[in-house]
Amino acid sequence: MTTPPPQGNPFAQNQPQGQNPFAQGQTPPQGDLPQQPGIPQQGNPYGAVPPEPPRRKLGFKTIKNIVIAVVVVSVAIGAFIASRDDADQAAVGDCLKSSSSSSDEMEIVECTSTDAEVEVLKKVDGNFTSLTAETECRTVEEATSFYAQTGDGAEFLLCLKDV
Repeated sequence: MTTPPPQGNPFAQNQPQGQNPFAQGQTPPQGDLPQQPGIPQQGNPYGAVPPEPPRRKLGFKTIKNIVIAVVVVSVAIGAFIASRDDADQAAVGDCLKSSSSSSDEMEIVECTSTDAEVEVLKKVDGNFTSLTAETECRTVEEATSFYAQTGDGAEFLLCLKDV
């Protein structure tokens, strides 16, 4: 059988076994915890912690506003996509017609379609004035007109012939 280890600090010098070398000579009253410096008494010194407020439920108005915002954004994106000019996507050999919404915008159509008005003979990237665009397209054989787009987005020139 083994014996339990001795109580107290085995490394203490000149201290009798069983006594606390850190005791301050006061005995705590029965039933209470001893007061130690730097350690607050048991309990919350600032009072009780208030309960967390309940979470807000998504109400009808919030859901309605979200749905309206999504619809408005969808319509704006659809309008932007529908209003884009097809001329910047045109390549040599494509046929175009004037857009019904604006005579300045062109739409790509099939060359076999009766809507086809002009065919692209040459596409040149860059900024062109009316004079430089006309000069550039005069060098293209069979070119009867031109379409120059400048400003926002891509800047280019299309030399065109009637279909």
